Amino acid sequence: MSNPAIVALLYDFDKTLSTRNMQEYTFIPNLGLSADAFWAEANAMAEQQQMDRILAYMYLMIEKSTASRKPIRREAFVELGRGVQFFDGVEGWFTRINAYGQAHGVAIEHYIISSGLKEIIEGTPIASAFRDIYACEFFYDVNGVAAWPRMAVNYTNKTQYLFRINKGVRDLSDDDSLNAYLPDDERRVPFRNMIYIGDGLTDVPCMKLVKLNGGCSLAVYADGQQARVVDLLQHKRVDFIAPADYTDGSLLDRLIKQTIAKMAVEHELVQAHLAMLKSL
Repeated sequence: MSNPAIVALLYDFDKTLSTRNMQEYTFIPNLGLSADAFWAEANAMAEQQQMDRILAYMYLMIEKSTASRKPIRREAFVELGRGVQFFDGVEGWFTRINAYGQAHGVAIEHYIISSGLKEIIEGTPIASAFRDIYACEFFYDVNGVAAWPRMAVNYTNKTQYLFRINKGVRDLSDDDSLNAYLPDDERRVPFRNMIYIGDGLTDVPCMKLVKLNGGCSLAVYADGQQARVVDLLQHKRVDFIAPADYTDGSLLDRLIKQTIAKMAVEHELVQAHLAMLKSL
């Protein structure tokens, strides 16, 4: 009997699980700003200063909060997570997919890889479903106030977390193990056992990496916004596109379950192949 396969489901967060960018539910309105105005200012700053867009929005959050005399504290961010709204079916999704995997002899693990804020994600009702949450974080000063970006996750450095999951390197300060050579058959979660779910161009490096290495990439879209992801399918950056409907029996639900079943069979075949090689 071979060891059960681990299948990792990797999610972007904003507009993949949540219906909008997480800052738009409570943080930006609490400052008396519109979402469009905030993002326009952040993008303009990035362009004018030749600055990473993620660092620009994080800087602007601190600047706007300070100007409004509403300093950002970690516990306040976590509390903001309670206001995040999800696409249909998200809150029951993880238990249902875990059960499906178990029925097929597969251990399911869920991960977030997001350019949003870890503190807000940790305050949502789905936070406990994830083995790890890789997202942006602030450094907090002695008064517990956000003072500087501690971790910035942009669309290109998202890919490092795929390798961390692949090799089982959870310590973010451990670059040596991350970059050390490890044979494919000794890696904790092979790329062929990864499913990446995102919503757009910022997910392309991860989508492409997973797909090229034998895993499955899928782009989701809100009602009426299919055009945003059609190019990803046509240019072979993803395997599938589907509405962001996580309810039982939806197209997304069926595609993910079929992919898990396929990965379970492939795992058994790979294990059989390795056993034959060892017996020679």
